[in-house]
Amino acid sequence: MNKKLFQQLIRHLLVLVLFSCISVSTFAQTLASRQQDFVDLRFGMFIHYNIPTYMNQDWADPEASPEIFNPKKLNTDQWAKAAKSANMTYGCLTTKHHSGFAIWDTKTTDYSVMSSPYKKDVVKEFTESFRKNGLKVMLYFSILDTHHKIRPGQITPEKIGMIKAQLTELLTKYGKIDALIIDGWDAPWSRISYDDVPFEEIYLHIKALQPQCLVMDLNAAKYPAEALYYTDIKSYEQGAGQHIQKESNKLPALSCLPINTAWFWKTNFPTTPVKTSDELVNNILKPLNEAHCNLILNVAPNRDGLIDDNALVTLKEIGKKWKNEGPTPIIAVAPAPIISPNLAKKQASNSSWSDDMMIMDFANDDDFSTAWVSNSTVKNPWYEITFDREQAFNMIVMAEKTANVKTYHIEYDNNGIWKPLLTGDDGSRIKINRFNRVWAKKVRVRFDQFTKPVELAEFGVYNERK
Repeated sequence: MNKKLFQQLIRHLLVLVLFSCISVSTFAQTLASRQQDFVDLRFGMFIHYNIPTYMNQDWADPEASPEIFNPKKLNTDQWAKAAKSANMTYGCLTTKHHSGFAIWDTKTTDYSVMSSPYKKDVVKEFTESFRKNGLKVMLYFSILDTHHKIRPGQITPEKIGMIKAQLTELLTKYGKIDALIIDGWDAPWSRISYDDVPFEEIYLHIKALQPQCLVMDLNAAKYPAEALYYTDIKSYEQGAGQHIQKESNKLPALSCLPINTAWFWKTNFPTTPVKTSDELVNNILKPLNEAHCNLILNVAPNRDGLIDDNALVTLKEIGKKWKNEGPTPIIAVAPAPIISPNLAKKQASNSSWSDDMMIMDFANDDDFSTAWVSNSTVKNPWYEITFDREQAFNMIVMAEKTANVKTYHIEYDNNGIWKPLLTGDDGSRIKINRFNRVWAKKVRVRFDQFTKPVELAEFGVYNERK
């Protein structure tokens, strides 16, 4: 075993020991400090710069030649100074977008900036420039990779290994990375599930390399706003219709949108008006900050590797109208993120009488837009999962369509005998129940008090590593 591989193995063992020694509540408390730090940053710069920049489209041809990536004046110091002029506190660069082109010096593929005429490590230049200007550094990474065929139906252990190797490079070669924004994973349009590329394995890999690095997955299109499903920070893409519930949000959040009309640079950007400083400050940035949400504004460099003048002017205007006033109100400690596989997904289910067509299968179909609905005539409704084999589990999450359930109790089958597991009086829409690990082939919930017929969108069963 070579020295580098041995060091990676030791890091993984250490993080597994760490997760096994600390309680979930302790982990949530520790994570809460980092989440608060992130929200307190308030405002940062997203930088979509990659091979799509040279194709006039946001999604590049996965077979596009590296020869087209040829900036003549690339200047990451200009990017950093532009961010500073707007009083931003950090930057985040697209290290690899959906077509798989890496803009760092990677050993995992020849499809990278090192095969282009530029032949310089853009991630290195970016991190050095932003740190030199007093700004924190974050990185964007796409799981979906159409060039290397990391896409639905073609995921292999070798491709998962490539993902981990690329993340290892990004998290060991460039100093402290405050956050990693991940995209193209368990989204309706990417269709790569957290089982295909195992979320828990990747999450722990990242934490082994940099324990303080926040992991954010852009998955708000699928998962409910009231819980941290597979992310340390709840993340919203405004252009995709994902908007934070400003009045009710209680979670640390991120909202992203471009200053231009698209994410990557287009030939009409220099002559097309960007969003105004008044709109960005008064209608977007300030309201988001008041809702525990950090705004990351995308500014796309052009084919020379420079930010256009119209964007530079607006960033300076923002800096004159908005200042970072320091820490935001303290966020209540949220339950630890859900990072483990859902064992109940598409397993055999059963229930008391359903309402019309809303039968039991809708509560474990991995779709939060559907639901099992109990028949209004049933006074004591119940819902049950039968696994294909005995499973160990220590968490159950019930996501309702609307918060109707007031009290409930959960049981598990132990050698043909139903044993009590827990009782709950959580009136929220997302009910997270953690407990000491049990083993069973069946588990069910009985609903004791509810205001309207139960509408159970998803019944999740998990075996967290703890």
